Amino acid sequence: MVEKGKIITFRSFEEVPPLPVSLADTLYNKTGGWRYLRPVYEDKRAPCSFNCPSGEDIPVYLGLISQGRFFEAWEVIRFENPFPAVTGRVCPHPCEKECNRNHYGGALSIHRLERFVADIVETELRPAKPLTKPEGPKVAIIGSGPAGLSCAYHLARKGYKVTVFEALPEPGGIMRYGIPDYRLPKEVLMREIAFIEALGVEIRTGMKLGGNLSWGDLRDYAAIFLAVGFSRNRALEIPGEDAEGVIPALEFLKTLNLEGTSKLKGLAGKKVAVIGGGNSAMDAARSAIRLGADVTIYYRRTRDEMPAILAEIEEAEEEGIRMEFLTAPVEVITQNGRVKGVRFIRMHLGEPDASGRPRPVPIPGSEYTVELDYVIPAVGQEPDLSFLDGFDELKVERGRIKVDSSTLAAPRIFAGGDIATGFGTVTHAIGSGKRAALAIDRFLRGEALTGFPPLERNVYAVLRPISETVVRFEDLNLAYYRWEEPLPPKHIPLDKRRSSFEEVNLGFTVEEAIKEAKRCFVCGTCVMCDNCLIFCPDRAISRKENGFGYVIDYDYCKGCGVCVSECPRNALSLREETSVQRGN
Repeated sequence: MVEKGKIITFRSFEEVPPLPVSLADTLYNKTGGWRYLRPVYEDKRAPCSFNCPSGEDIPVYLGLISQGRFFEAWEVIRFENPFPAVTGRVCPHPCEKECNRNHYGGALSIHRLERFVADIVETELRPAKPLTKPEGPKVAIIGSGPAGLSCAYHLARKGYKVTVFEALPEPGGIMRYGIPDYRLPKEVLMREIAFIEALGVEIRTGMKLGGNLSWGDLRDYAAIFLAVGFSRNRALEIPGEDAEGVIPALEFLKTLNLEGTSKLKGLAGKKVAVIGGGNSAMDAARSAIRLGADVTIYYRRTRDEMPAILAEIEEAEEEGIRMEFLTAPVEVITQNGRVKGVRFIRMHLGEPDASGRPRPVPIPGSEYTVELDYVIPAVGQEPDLSFLDGFDELKVERGRIKVDSSTLAAPRIFAGGDIATGFGTVTHAIGSGKRAALAIDRFLRGEALTGFPPLERNVYAVLRPISETVVRFEDLNLAYYRWEEPLPPKHIPLDKRRSSFEEVNLGFTVEEAIKEAKRCFVCGTCVMCDNCLIFCPDRAISRKENGFGYVIDYDYCKGCGVCVSECPRNALSLREETSVQRGN
């Protein structure tokens, strides 16, 4: 070896090495001039985060969980989502559907890890609630469901004075009144609402817009966000559906959550039909069986087309709920004004309809009758927009408030959640409220409401530098990963599930959470594994002085691409060299 920059001279033939080996440091020659491709560090989007309606940075907080840094993981989630304990329980987790681990062992249990970190931080580590005194302009929010409270949370973090008006006696909207305790215990929801209130958000219950709250009462607010949700069941539109014993699913669940089981004890031992195949149908059916009813779900398509979360369908079946497919009600049969039964008709599947699913088509002459005591229709919801009567600033289109498709803004009023977007999940509503908060902040600052992605894409309150490229399974280097399957879910005993409203799904232990989080590929995000540094043949890569991240010395980098190919998670890219770069 010789020192860098010294000339190597052979004074005799004997000094010439017998093999073609380098006698100088690899930094002796600046070989960067050979390069026509340039490696660059480029954190990319993981498909889980790309598909998360609330816009969580999932790889980052999973990495923190894998290191046992639970409080920091909780903070990362709450940058974007104020309800991690809620969404960890009720979200349909589209993130897991797109997880690259699906192709190599099974998707990460992202929703269970989200629930774990929220539960352990909020109940055991007990973070201090940051009591604040907002100083910014006043904003009114109508509705305290997931969209309204998410908007309030993000606005309060930016210093605005936020007042939330709720028509019902308790805040939470669909989370409070539409989801049973066995899926979402009330104490879990209320502790997360308490964190929002601690930011200075005022929640005023028993205040209904169009009732004891008028548009005139809102004149002093700099901006208004409407997030009243879908509060009415869609009708079956068949004879007899107004009979005693027909209880719409939302009304049934609201009564259960507001007044407890005593108001519904009459279902014990009775035959109950739940009409529909969505999450409300599953919630109503599983609640009715816990009240002692004999429950059957009737759905006009097949099990494969059911829009409910698959796990909810499977758990309903485990609990003994029967399901009749390809059948639809045509009449509620009554006696003395009360339900006696339902006449159904068989269906077959035809061509796809607007939803993309096969259209159910009645089979002539296939009617049959079932004796029943109660009928719970759960065929969808719609909004109550009576508060808009005589108010001309907002327009309604196809049953929803018409707003800008990316900012959720009307002329001076914003609207979000189901009444504006119609996506229909708690997590989408949370993302919708965040989007509205970001737009309201710009509006009140006098900034242009431009650059927002379409509603189909999520938005971020805290955005780290990241490209729009989504890392797919074929982009990963599997040589650095093992086939590992997820930990199976755990439930309370089946007999307890059928007879109580105790939470069904059990969470992870600390050891299980860390083990599961370590299965994450961390797609597209550099984790400082040093592979690029180790494998670089030119010693052109080194760690930054602060110890986080790497520097490439392009004087010596030949652009061979070894660093890119050896990156396990595709956080490096090769770009074509330009004359401008070469001159640097």
